[in-house]
Amino acid sequence: MYVCVCKGVTDHQIRREVSDGARSWRDVREATGCATQCGKCACLGKSITREALQIEREQADMGLAYAV
Repeated sequence: MYVCVCKGVTDHQIRREVSDGARSWRDVREATGCATQCGKCACLGKSITREALQIEREQADMGLAYAV
């Protein structure tokens, strides 16, 4: 779904930025341009970023738990 209509940013793009190494909302915003024009999408963009970062952390933790 479109998160930022002004810049044409989707939730998939935000999640992809996190999986490609973005570690904060600022990183995602700089990479996508999300919330840099009118700003109405900032809350949703932050929420999706937080969710994606949490999933990344959980996946990383699972990998460490099984390392031998």
